[in-house]
Amino acid sequence: MATPAVSANRLELLQIADAVAREKSIDKQIVVAALEDAIQKAARSRYGVENDISAKIDPQTGEIHLARHLHVVEVVENEATDITLEEAQGRNASAQIGDIIAEPLPPMDFGRIAAQSAKQVIVQKVRDAERERQHEEYKDRVGEIAHGIVKRVEYGNVIVDLSRAEAIIRRDEVLPRESFRNGDRVRAYIYDVRREVRGPQIFLSRTHPQFMARLFAQEVPEIYDGIIEIRAVARDPGSRAKIAVISNDSSIDPVGACVGMRGSRVQAVVQELQGERIDIIPWSMDPATFIVNALAPAEVAKVVLDEDAQRIEVVVPDEQLSLAIGRRGQNVRLASQLTGWQIDILTEDQESERRQEEFRQRTELFMETLDVDEVVAQLLVSEGFTDLEEVAYVELDELSTIEGFDEETAQELQTRAREHIEAINAKLEARRVELGVSDDLAAIEGISPQMLVAMGEEGVKSVEDLAGCATDDLCGYWETVDGERKREPGILEEFGITPEEANDLIMWARVTEGWIEDPAELEEDEAEDEDEDSEDGQDGKESEGESDV
Repeated sequence: MATPAVSANRLELLQIADAVAREKSIDKQIVVAALEDAIQKAARSRYGVENDISAKIDPQTGEIHLARHLHVVEVVENEATDITLEEAQGRNASAQIGDIIAEPLPPMDFGRIAAQSAKQVIVQKVRDAERERQHEEYKDRVGEIAHGIVKRVEYGNVIVDLSRAEAIIRRDEVLPRESFRNGDRVRAYIYDVRREVRGPQIFLSRTHPQFMARLFAQEVPEIYDGIIEIRAVARDPGSRAKIAVISNDSSIDPVGACVGMRGSRVQAVVQELQGERIDIIPWSMDPATFIVNALAPAEVAKVVLDEDAQRIEVVVPDEQLSLAIGRRGQNVRLASQLTGWQIDILTEDQESERRQEEFRQRTELFMETLDVDEVVAQLLVSEGFTDLEEVAYVELDELSTIEGFDEETAQELQTRAREHIEAINAKLEARRVELGVSDDLAAIEGISPQMLVAMGEEGVKSVEDLAGCATDDLCGYWETVDGERKREPGILEEFGITPEEANDLIMWARVTEGWIEDPAELEEDEAEDEDEDSEDGQDGKESEGESDV
C-alpha cells in the first residue's frame, strides 16, 4: 500500500509545479528547477555541505533522483568530492582521470528545518523568475499608458496591480493633493522598466510631461493618426501646463482639434489631471514666433534673440508684465521649458531705460577714448557704432558721410582710435608675457590680445593647454541646478566666440600637438583613394574590353 501513496505524492509534486507556473505566468520548467535546487540544498544539509550533490525530478513520474558527484583524480585531496582512478574503475571500468562519477544516494525524508529551507529556495527562485518575466514583458512598453488597480499605499508610494505585474508610482510622481485608496482604478505613464534586487521593476508616473501627451493621443484621433504632432510639453504638475502642437494637414487647425467641440477633448485630459490648466499653443519653426505664442495669454511688443546663448529678451507693455511672468513666475518658466530658450521679460519702460543707459555708456566711451565732445560722441552712437574697433577699422567713407563730419574729421577720429587701441594692446601684450602665455598661442590667427590675457588668467597658457580644453570651457554652458537653469561662463564667452569657432581652435591645437590627425588631410586622402579606385576600375573595364576584342 506504500507504493501507490508514494506515487501519488510524486505526481502531486508535478501538479504543484504546474499550478505555480500557471498562477505566476512563468515556465513550468523554471518551477521544477527551483524544486530541484531546494531538494539539493536539503540533501547537502543532510549528507554534508562539502559534498557535490545533484537532485533531478523525473518530468513524467515526479520521482526524485539524488546523486553525489565525485571527480576522478590521481591523488585524493578531498574525500567528499574526489575519488581515485582505481576506485572509480571498480564502479565503472571505462572511467578515466578527469571524469565525474555519479554515486546514487538513497531517498530522504525532509525534516522541519530542511523543509523550511527548501521552501525559502523555491519562493526566491519563483519570485526571481516572475520578476524576470515581468521585465521581459514590459521592457518594450516604456512610453505607454498603463491601467491598473491600487493594491496598497506605502509611505505615499502607490503600488499598482497591472494584472500580470506589479508597478509603483513614487510619491513624487503623484499629482499634488491626489490621494488613492485600495481598489481605486488608476492610469499612469510607464517611464522606466529596470531590474531591481527587491521591489517592483515597473515605474509609473502621473507627473511626467509625456503622460499628458499620451492622454491627448487617446482623446484626439488626429494625434493618434499622426496628422497632428505634439512637438513639446511643459508641466507644473497639478497646476498648469503648456503643449505645443503642429498640423501636417493645412486644412486642420491643430489647436482647435485638441480643444474639441466645446472643449470636450481638452476637458477629458484636464479631469484626468485633477484640474490642471492646459494652454495649447501652435508650434512654429521660427523661435521668436514660437516664444511669443508660448507666452500667451500675455501680449508681446518686441523680442531680441541671442541664438548663440539660446537666450531671448521679451519686451511687453507695462500692464502685461504680471500676466507674462505669471503667478510665482509660472508662465515664463513653463514657456522657457517648452521652447528650450532662456527668457528675460522686460517692460517697455525698462527697455527704454536700458537703451538710454547703453547710449550714455557708449557716448562716455567715445568721449574718453577719442577725446571728443559729447555731440560728436552721440553722433557716432546714433549711427550704430558700439566700440572703438568699429571706428578704427571701418571704411573712411562711412565716417565722412555722417552729418557734420568731413574727410579730415573722419581721418582724425580713426587715427585717435587706432592709437588708443595700440596703447591698450601694448599693455595687454605686457600682461600676456607676465602671465606666461606662449608665443605659439599668441600667433594663432583670430585670437585677440584680450583673449590671450583671459586665457592666461584661467591657466590656458600653451597650445597643449588649449588642446586639452572642451568647447564648453571656452564658450560656457547652461546646467540645471535644483530645477533652475544656471549659466557657467566660458573663458572666451565675453568675446562672443561661437561653439563652432571654439571647436575649430581646439581641433587646430590638437592637430598641432599631434594628438589627432588633420581631418582635412584625412578627407583629401580618402578622396584620392576613391579616385584611384575609380581609375583602377576604369582600367579594368578597358582591359576586359580589349580581351573581348
